[in-house]
Amino acid sequence: MKPLSTIFIIAAVVGVAVCIVALAACGSPAPALAPPQPTPTPMPTTATALTAPTPTATPSATDSPKIVPTAEPSARAADLAFARLPSVADLASQVKPIIASISVEKVNQGVFFDFTNPGEGSGIIVSSDGYVLTNYHVVQGATGVKVDLPNGDTYDAKSVGWDIVTDLAVLKIDADQLLPVVNWGDSNDVRVGDWVIALGNALALKGGPTVTLGIISALGRTVETERGQLYDMIQTDAAINSGNSGGPLVNLDGEVIGISTAILRQAQGIGFAISSETAIPIIDSLIEHGRVVRPLIGLIAEDVTPAIANRLGLDVTDGLILVRVPRDGPAFRAGLQVGDVITKLDGIPTADVGKFLTLLWSYEVGDSVRIDYLRDNKPFETIVDLEERP
Repeated sequence: MKPLSTIFIIAAVVGVAVCIVALAACGSPAPALAPPQPTPTPMPTTATALTAPTPTATPSATDSPKIVPTAEPSARAADLAFARLPSVADLASQVKPIIASISVEKVNQGVFFDFTNPGEGSGIIVSSDGYVLTNYHVVQGATGVKVDLPNGDTYDAKSVGWDIVTDLAVLKIDADQLLPVVNWGDSNDVRVGDWVIALGNALALKGGPTVTLGIISALGRTVETERGQLYDMIQTDAAINSGNSGGPLVNLDGEVIGISTAILRQAQGIGFAISSETAIPIIDSLIEHGRVVRPLIGLIAEDVTPAIANRLGLDVTDGLILVRVPRDGPAFRAGLQVGDVITKLDGIPTADVGKFLTLLWSYEVGDSVRIDYLRDNKPFETIVDLEERP
């Protein structure tokens, strides 16, 4: 038998060896032998989206695909609208040959002597033998008028006739060759929001007509000018400046649907043009007769508005209320009175004075028309025989 001390020594040595082995087994594992750990999917952030693509997770059976919009709907609609709008360069080149530049000289009386005041405007060639349309206010009071054509030729022009009511005038030049002529469009077909271009001798700048782009802002406007009211006007935000007067307002088919006429000095982006529907019969009459043969009904009226209807207790908010009926006119002889409200002409509703006059001027002198009107909110009708306007 071994001594007890020897046994204790052997046991201690064995215990130390066991601990060393245990410590070796429990120590930190070597990186190469470590089992792979699952990598958590990072949350998408602005930074990771800009620097690296986000891992795509496997969709479950209940997941549905999601569409992420690339832009706001209104922005996309605006981009598409401009993408669909073609260049107007070819359109402008197509229309330029019919545009004339008008130069005028007007004599103004001073305190001690008279002096010449030059002016400018635009014109539209309306016939191949040299008739040119412009605005009456461009040539009003002129002692001399010259017409410059796009081909570089310049001619002295004589006045054929004018119409103060529509601010239109026709000139005649003795051209050496047949001229290109206007392609008229139907202003009844235009809609608010349609694209248009305005061309003309803006500011009398050298280098050919100025081209501006815009839309139809409103239709059937009545505009107050220093020469009186203009009716059935087209409102546009295409830039119209001094010198544009008499130039064409053109749709995207190259058709002239208006004649640029007026701008409001106190406003921005608001210009007006005479509709082709109004202008064409005026032009024909000026060329044929040298004046406008226009029917006379013999009344002065104002538009019925909601405010006027409330103040006067009217049952309608559209129409025209008579403010003067001369005793020597056709309307008085037909029984119409001040305060009557005209609602229809030959069965066609007349919402305002502009609509009424545009329709009235489509009739001939000597025609008879039926007028529907209200008196004390009771409906009546009468027949008016149209006479020639002096």
